[in-house]
Amino acid sequence: MILVAIDIWSKFQSILEEKSSPVTFNTWIKPLELYKLDQENNKIIIKVPMLTHKAILSKEEWYNTLVDALFEITGITYEIQLLLEEEIQDLVNNEERVVNNVEVNNNPINNVVVEERKFDTNLKKDLTFDNYVIGDTNKFAKTTAMAVAQQPGKIYNPLFIFGKCGVGKTHLMHAIGNYISDNSNLRVLYTTSAAFRDDFINITSGTKEEVFNKSKYFRNKYWDIDVLIIDDIQFLVGAEKTQQEFFQIFEEFYNKGKQIVISSDTSPKDLNKLEERLKSRLTYSLPVDIFPPDFDLKVRILKEKLKSYSISKIITEDAIDYIANLYDGDIRPLIGAITRVEAYTAMYVPEKIDLKFVAEALGGDLTANIYSNNSISTIQRAVADYYEITVEAMKSKKRSNPIAYPRMLGMYLCRMLTEESTTRIGLEFGNRDHSTVIHAYDKITEDLKENKELQNIINEIKSKM
Repeated sequence: MILVAIDIWSKFQSILEEKSSPVTFNTWIKPLELYKLDQENNKIIIKVPMLTHKAILSKEEWYNTLVDALFEITGITYEIQLLLEEEIQDLVNNEERVVNNVEVNNNPINNVVVEERKFDTNLKKDLTFDNYVIGDTNKFAKTTAMAVAQQPGKIYNPLFIFGKCGVGKTHLMHAIGNYISDNSNLRVLYTTSAAFRDDFINITSGTKEEVFNKSKYFRNKYWDIDVLIIDDIQFLVGAEKTQQEFFQIFEEFYNKGKQIVISSDTSPKDLNKLEERLKSRLTYSLPVDIFPPDFDLKVRILKEKLKSYSISKIITEDAIDYIANLYDGDIRPLIGAITRVEAYTAMYVPEKIDLKFVAEALGGDLTANIYSNNSISTIQRAVADYYEITVEAMKSKKRSNPIAYPRMLGMYLCRMLTEESTTRIGLEFGNRDHSTVIHAYDKITEDLKENKELQNIINEIKSKM
C-alpha cells in the first residue's frame, strides 16, 4: 500500500510522541507542519515556527531521530529540510530558483547555519518553586505560575503578577524561568524594566557601526527568545520610546504564542501613566495578585530562610513569632532581622536564642512590640491570646461557639482597626467569603448594643495592641 503524505505525517508525529515526554513533544514536535513530501526524490520539507526550532532540530541527535522515525514508516531514508515561514515563502515565490540553487550535502545538517553565541538568562538559580513558601495570600499565584511554567505559551499568556513591594513577585518569576529552562530547550530571559530601558537607550549612542552592533545585540537578546520575563513594568512610565519598543515586542510575542510574564506593584488597569495602547494590551493578561503575607506565612518563610543560618538550631519558636510580628507587608525586613540576630549571636554566644534575646538584638521593647501595629495578623494573635485558642483554630472550618465567636470578633476588629478590604480579611480568616466578614461585623455590632461586657473584652484586646 502506498502511503499518502498526510498518512506519513500523522504516523511520524505519533511515533515521536510515543518516544518523547509531553513537554518535549509539545515544545518541539507538535508545532511542526508538513510543507512538502517529495517521495520521488526522497526529500521532505518541514515548516518550523521559529529559528530556535530550526537550530535545535538540526543538531545531529534530533535530526537522526526525525530521519529514523520516517524510515520506520516508509523504509526510506529521507533528506529533511527545516524551513521558516519566510523561507517557505521564498520557495512559493520562486520555486524554480530555489530548486536550482539549494544543494543538499551528504550530511543535511550542514544545510542549517546557526550562529552560536553566549546567552545569559539572568535567572537566579536558587529561586525555585521548591523553596517558594506558600500560604493563603499567595497560593493562587503559585498555582497559576506553575501552570504557566509547565505549558509556556499555551495558557495564561501573558501572565501579569502584581502586589506590593517585597511580597514575593520576583521569586515567583525566577521560579517560572528556572522551571522552563530546566525542563525544556526554550530560551528564557529575565530582566527588569530598568535594564530593558537602559539597553534600548544604549542603542542610539556611538558610531554607525557601534549602533548597528548594539541594535543587533538588542534584537538577539529581546526578540530571538521564547520566554520573556520582565519585572517592575511600572518603571516604564514616562519612557515613551522605550514603551513603543516594548509594545512591538509584546505584539510579536503575543501573536506568535511566546510566553510573556510581567510584574508590577499595581494591577494592569491601574497603570494609568503607561501609553494607552500598551496599557490596553496588558489587559489581555491574566492578572494574579499576591497579598502581603499573614502571620502564619511569615513564620513559615522565616523558618525556611533560617535553614541557611547557623542560628537555626538554637532559636525558639516564640522568638520566631516575635520577629514575624514585628514587620508587616514586606518580607525583606524579616531577612534583615535574621541577619542582625545572627550577628548579635556571634557577639554574645548564647546557649539559646529566646524572645528576650531577639528583642535585645533588634533593639525593641518586648512588651511594646508584640502587638506593635494594627494588622490582621496582630489582631488575630491578640484575640486568640485572650480566648486561649490558636490562630489556626480561628482560621479553621470549626463552627463551635468557642471558636466561631472569637473568629467573628476578630473579623469585626479587623474592619474597625485596619484599612483592609472585607475580601482581604476573609482571605486571612481561612479563605472565607467577604460576605462572612460583613455578617460577623453586623453580628458583633448588634451584640455590643446589649452586652456591656463585650465592650470590656474588646478594650482589653485593644490594650494589647
